[in-house]
Amino acid sequence: MISAIVLWGLTGFLVVASLLPLSKIPFGTIRGLAFPREQFFGLAIVLLPLMIFGPPVPWASVGVALLLGVAVIQLIYIAKFTPIWKKQSIDASPAELANKGGQISLLAANVKQSNRAYDRLIALVQQKTPDILMAIEVDEEWIAALRGPLGGMFPHWVEVPLGNSYGLCLMSRLPLAETEVRELVTEGVPSIRTKVTLPDGQQTRLYVVHPEPPIISHDTKGRDSEIALIGLEAAEDLLPAIVTGDLNDVAWSTTTRRFQRLSGLLDPRVGRGFYNTFSATMPWMRWPLDHLFHDARFRLIEMARLGKIGSDHFPMWFVLALTGDALPDTLPEQADAQEERDVKDMIAEEKKRDREAIGSDWEDG
Repeated sequence: MISAIVLWGLTGFLVVASLLPLSKIPFGTIRGLAFPREQFFGLAIVLLPLMIFGPPVPWASVGVALLLGVAVIQLIYIAKFTPIWKKQSIDASPAELANKGGQISLLAANVKQSNRAYDRLIALVQQKTPDILMAIEVDEEWIAALRGPLGGMFPHWVEVPLGNSYGLCLMSRLPLAETEVRELVTEGVPSIRTKVTLPDGQQTRLYVVHPEPPIISHDTKGRDSEIALIGLEAAEDLLPAIVTGDLNDVAWSTTTRRFQRLSGLLDPRVGRGFYNTFSATMPWMRWPLDHLFHDARFRLIEMARLGKIGSDHFPMWFVLALTGDALPDTLPEQADAQEERDVKDMIAEEKKRDREAIGSDWEDG
């Protein structure tokens, strides 16, 4: 049976790990503790009966109260990503399902640069035949491997091959226009912005992003600034926006919730499920890092986490219908003027920093 020392040690860790992220301090050590909220909730539930019914533990009633507090804190954040919560994205109606011309399908895959199992992604793409394919962490070798078998499927390509794990490749069967590749905040961390024309002539703005990850020894201002800046742009865009990619952030974080307030975009996971995409190799440590947010004028037709492709991420599959109508009661809470000012100050400060992108040497060798 677990000893009192170990039981109290785990309880103390859970209390600290639950409280520190509430400080919203933008540092990797603290922000990273917000990732495993599902795991922390599960551990608290496992420890509760041990604290109550196990061998006598000093101050057991205090321990029970602390574990219940931990479980409640974690549940507050993760409950909205379960079916008990009201859906944020509206399901497509039968008429919208029938209107194929107003639909767009997207497959997003962080391939992991050092992964060379090209055939696994290629076979998946040939099976799903998406309108848009976004491959993240691609280098020259990856693009060359995809070009041969997929070149005929996708007439439009936006290639940003890099050897620092931030490479991007956007492939589209739908026409693209006004395409830009930009390093919004940090040098060496690109994103793609383009206009997509649907088969029925409607247009949408697509943002493909892969900001920096949080790490123990560094602040998260670069990642937070890029995500916030995309949110500000999407809010001002006259076209209905889709923002997708590996945001290196979880759906319930301070940064992602602020992004939704700034952008007004919807998260289709709310009320449906976690759709944990990382890590594909460690089932006990999974959380939702690969995202799609969409304008309220879209309806959700399909969303699925797909099978392994040799990467440490699972790919994600989305099908949306553009309707032209937004339902106000589905919109997230809006950012206030002070939050917008704070965000713009953070972005301006971060743009002035001269540094290498975080993790640019992780795939060396």
